[in-house]
Amino acid sequence: MLTPFVYWAQTESQITLKVDLTDVKDLNVNLKETTLQVTAYGQGARGLNNYSFKLNFHSPIDPNESNYKVIDREVDFVLRKRFNGWWPRLTSQPQKPSWLKIDFDKWKSEDMDDNEDEKRNILNDYPDMYDKLHKEEFGYRKEDFKKVYLVIYNLCQFVGFIYVLVVMAIRYSRNGQDSMKETYDAVGNPMKFLQLLQFLEVMHPMFGYTKSSVLMSLLQMGGRTFVLFCMIEAEPRMQTKPIVFYLFHLWSMVEIVRYPYYITQLLNLEIPFLTWLRYTIWIPLYPLGFLCEGIIILRNIPYFEETQKFTISLPNRYNFALHFPSLLRIYLLFLFMPGIYTLMTRMYQLRSRKLQKSNIKKRYN
Repeated sequence: MLTPFVYWAQTESQITLKVDLTDVKDLNVNLKETTLQVTAYGQGARGLNNYSFKLNFHSPIDPNESNYKVIDREVDFVLRKRFNGWWPRLTSQPQKPSWLKIDFDKWKSEDMDDNEDEKRNILNDYPDMYDKLHKEEFGYRKEDFKKVYLVIYNLCQFVGFIYVLVVMAIRYSRNGQDSMKETYDAVGNPMKFLQLLQFLEVMHPMFGYTKSSVLMSLLQMGGRTFVLFCMIEAEPRMQTKPIVFYLFHLWSMVEIVRYPYYITQLLNLEIPFLTWLRYTIWIPLYPLGFLCEGIIILRNIPYFEETQKFTISLPNRYNFALHFPSLLRIYLLFLFMPGIYTLMTRMYQLRSRKLQKSNIKKRYN
């Protein structure tokens, strides 16, 4: 006879059981003070079959005050304890059957408020108990998929920008300023890959993975992507300019601090100096980065005047014209500067809130 999965939880006064069977037929329940025996035909883990299980309770229950009901997706039991109190386990024997699981959605502990209307999060409210229960259930703690994904993503980005910095540093130590001309040839492809990967950070808040602002993420990633792909990648003459070396250096310096900080936050680690550095290093690096981006755009205007790349001339089937060098001038005048102001204001607000909250400002300023 096959055994279904049974999920249990408790309060001070009762035990709840959820039998994982659907389309149940021929249900037979034998409930006594210290035992429960169930047989039924239904859809379980092994398909449509006859299933049964027997439980020997840790302490007696009151069969007359207990009940069960069959619903479409499961069979639910509510068993009234004979004596109020918290059981250390459900079964009389310490060895827990492999088919008996903990119902984390309904689980409560002795120091939790017995308010059925209030939905509690055992992971947030009682992390130590959550770890204990998961180790008992699985032999390890199951990590949230989102958390694991974000740690891996941030770690990959950190390693990527470290690689870019190390390659540029080694080349500069060997060849000096002559290495700057070949910066894009050496690390251009990794930088493009990392930049495209960063667009995931625009989607993370959209899907609830992070609480950051979609607008701020899009503003920052969009500006960088425009400079990297439309200004540098699209114009070979710009790729050999030393300004590209300085820009890549500034971008990487920001990211090798930002991503480790995000990892520590995901792992609930508080490193005061790293927090202070994360919300301070942008003060010199962001303005310098914006300056480099502005210089690249300005120096590209004559090149695009000459090549007419990205310029759309009349006549054409859409009856639409676009002069790309003029668009660059408008971008610098009406979008670039307001974008800088918006981003810097946002970072200042975050810095004030974060450092004031952790009292790091007083310690390091």
